[in-house]
Amino acid sequence: MITVQITSHFEEIPVDTPRLKKLVRAVCRQFGVTQARTSIGIVADAEIGVLNERFLQHQGPTDCLSFDLSDETEPAGTRVFDLIVNGELALREAARRGHEGQAELMLYIVHGLLHQLGFDDATAAQADQMHRTEDEILLHLGYGRVYNDERPA
Repeated sequence: MITVQITSHFEEIPVDTPRLKKLVRAVCRQFGVTQARTSIGIVADAEIGVLNERFLQHQGPTDCLSFDLSDETEPAGTRVFDLIVNGELALREAARRGHEGQAELMLYIVHGLLHQLGFDDATAAQADQMHRTEDEILLHLGYGRVYNDERPA
Protein backbone atom coordinates (compact mmCIF):
# COMPACT_ATOMS: atom_id res chain seq x y z
CA MET A 1 0.00 0.00 0.00
CA ILE A 2 1.14 3.51 -0.78
CA THR A 3 -0.17 6.14 1.62
CA VAL A 4 0.12 9.89 1.21
CA GLN A 5 -0.27 12.53 3.90
CA ILE A 6 -0.52 16.19 2.89
CA THR A 7 -0.07 19.22 5.12
CA SER A 8 -0.38 22.72 3.72
CA HIS A 9 1.01 25.80 5.44
CA PHE A 10 0.48 27.80 2.25
CA GLU A 11 -3.21 28.25 1.50
CA GLU A 12 -2.84 30.39 -1.64
CA ILE A 13 -2.44 27.37 -3.90
CA PRO A 14 -5.36 24.98 -4.11
CA VAL A 15 -4.45 21.35 -3.52
CA ASP A 16 -6.34 18.70 -5.45
CA THR A 17 -5.74 15.98 -2.86
CA PRO A 18 -7.05 13.00 -4.86
CA ARG A 19 -4.95 13.96 -7.91
CA LEU A 20 -1.88 14.57 -5.79
CA LYS A 21 -2.22 11.15 -4.15
CA LYS A 22 -2.73 9.56 -7.57
CA LEU A 23 0.47 11.23 -8.78
CA VAL A 24 2.55 9.96 -5.86
CA ARG A 25 1.20 6.43 -6.23
CA ALA A 26 1.84 6.44 -9.98
CA VAL A 27 5.45 7.59 -9.59
CA CYS A 28 6.15 5.04 -6.87
CA ARG A 29 4.64 2.18 -8.85
CA GLN A 30 6.43 3.21 -12.05
CA PHE A 31 9.72 2.69 -10.24
CA GLY A 32 8.78 -0.54 -8.47
CA VAL A 33 7.84 0.86 -5.07
CA THR A 34 4.68 -0.88 -3.86
CA GLN A 35 4.96 -0.11 -0.14
CA ALA A 36 5.48 3.52 0.82
CA ARG A 37 4.46 6.22 3.25
CA THR A 38 4.84 9.68 1.79
CA SER A 39 4.42 12.91 3.69
CA ILE A 40 4.16 16.16 1.71
CA GLY A 41 4.34 19.60 3.28
CA ILE A 42 3.40 22.63 1.20
CA VAL A 43 5.05 25.76 2.54
CA ALA A 44 6.06 29.32 1.60
CA ASP A 45 9.48 30.80 0.83
CA ALA A 46 10.33 31.70 4.43
CA GLU A 47 9.64 28.25 5.87
CA ILE A 48 11.44 26.30 3.16
CA GLY A 49 14.36 28.75 3.40
CA VAL A 50 14.80 27.92 7.08
CA LEU A 51 14.60 24.18 6.36
CA ASN A 52 16.97 24.46 3.40
CA GLU A 53 19.60 26.06 5.63
CA ARG A 54 19.00 23.66 8.53
CA PHE A 55 19.18 20.44 6.53
CA LEU A 56 21.35 21.28 3.50
CA GLN A 57 23.26 24.36 4.71
CA HIS A 58 22.01 26.28 1.63
CA GLN A 59 20.90 29.90 1.92
CA GLY A 60 17.41 30.95 0.85
CA PRO A 61 14.30 29.26 -0.48
CA THR A 62 14.26 26.37 -2.94
CA ASP A 63 11.56 24.52 -4.87
CA CYS A 64 11.68 21.19 -3.06
CA LEU A 65 13.42 19.35 -0.26
CA SER A 66 13.10 15.57 -0.17
CA PHE A 67 14.25 12.94 2.27
CA ASP A 68 14.15 9.15 2.41
CA LEU A 69 13.42 8.33 6.05
CA SER A 70 13.23 4.58 5.50
CA ASP A 71 15.02 2.44 8.06
CA GLU A 72 15.21 -1.09 9.39
CA THR A 73 12.20 -0.58 11.69
CA GLU A 74 9.87 -0.36 8.68
CA PRO A 75 8.12 -3.47 7.38
CA ALA A 76 10.16 -5.18 4.68
CA GLY A 77 10.28 -3.15 1.48
CA THR A 78 8.46 -0.10 2.86
CA ARG A 79 9.88 3.26 1.82
CA VAL A 80 9.25 6.42 3.81
CA PHE A 81 9.50 9.69 1.90
CA ASP A 82 9.22 13.21 3.29
CA LEU A 83 8.84 16.05 0.79
CA ILE A 84 8.58 19.76 1.45
CA VAL A 85 7.53 21.81 -1.56
CA ASN A 86 7.40 25.56 -2.04
CA GLY A 87 3.87 26.65 -2.95
CA GLU A 88 4.83 30.32 -3.08
CA LEU A 89 7.57 29.65 -5.64
CA ALA A 90 5.22 27.36 -7.58
CA LEU A 91 2.74 30.21 -8.04
CA ARG A 92 5.46 32.64 -9.16
CA GLU A 93 7.01 30.17 -11.60
CA ALA A 94 3.65 29.09 -12.99
CA ALA A 95 2.69 32.72 -13.67
CA ARG A 96 6.05 33.39 -15.30
CA ARG A 97 5.89 30.26 -17.46
CA GLY A 98 2.17 30.43 -18.31
CA HIS A 99 0.67 27.37 -16.66
CA GLU A 100 -1.32 26.53 -13.54
CA GLY A 101 0.21 26.69 -10.07
CA GLN A 102 -1.08 23.19 -9.39
CA ALA A 103 0.98 21.82 -12.32
CA GLU A 104 4.15 23.54 -11.08
CA LEU A 105 3.55 22.16 -7.59
CA MET A 106 3.15 18.66 -9.03
CA LEU A 107 6.46 19.13 -10.86
CA TYR A 108 8.17 19.82 -7.52
CA ILE A 109 6.61 16.71 -5.99
CA VAL A 110 7.69 14.51 -8.90
CA HIS A 111 11.17 16.04 -8.75
CA GLY A 112 11.52 15.27 -5.05
CA LEU A 113 10.28 11.71 -5.47
CA LEU A 114 12.63 11.07 -8.39
CA HIS A 115 15.57 12.18 -6.26
CA GLN A 116 14.62 9.55 -3.68
CA LEU A 117 14.18 6.93 -6.41
CA GLY A 118 17.73 7.30 -7.69
CA PHE A 119 17.64 10.25 -10.08
CA ASP A 120 20.12 13.08 -9.84
CA ASP A 121 20.51 16.43 -11.58
CA ALA A 122 24.13 17.23 -10.70
CA THR A 123 25.31 17.18 -14.31
CA ALA A 124 23.67 18.56 -17.44
CA ALA A 125 23.05 15.04 -18.80
CA GLN A 126 21.52 13.88 -15.50
CA ALA A 127 19.35 16.98 -15.29
CA ASP A 128 18.13 16.51 -18.86
CA GLN A 129 17.18 12.88 -18.16
CA MET A 130 15.45 13.82 -14.91
CA HIS A 131 13.47 16.67 -16.47
CA ARG A 132 12.41 14.51 -19.44
CA THR A 133 11.18 11.87 -16.97
CA GLU A 134 9.30 14.51 -14.96
CA ASP A 135 7.56 15.75 -18.10
CA GLU A 136 6.69 12.21 -19.26
CA ILE A 137 5.06 11.49 -15.90
CA LEU A 138 3.19 14.80 -15.78
CA LEU A 139 2.08 14.50 -19.39
CA HIS A 140 0.76 10.99 -18.78
CA LEU A 141 -1.23 12.19 -15.75
CA GLY A 142 -2.83 15.10 -17.57
CA TYR A 143 -0.71 18.06 -16.48
CA GLY A 144 1.11 18.46 -19.78
CA ARG A 145 4.81 19.17 -20.08
CA VAL A 146 5.56 21.42 -17.16
CA TYR A 147 9.35 21.66 -16.97
CA ASN A 148 9.94 21.78 -20.71
CA ASP A 149 6.57 23.27 -21.61
CA GLU A 150 7.99 24.98 -24.69
CA ARG A 151 8.72 21.63 -26.38
CA PRO A 152 6.04 20.19 -28.65
CA ALA A 153 4.04 17.32 -27.17
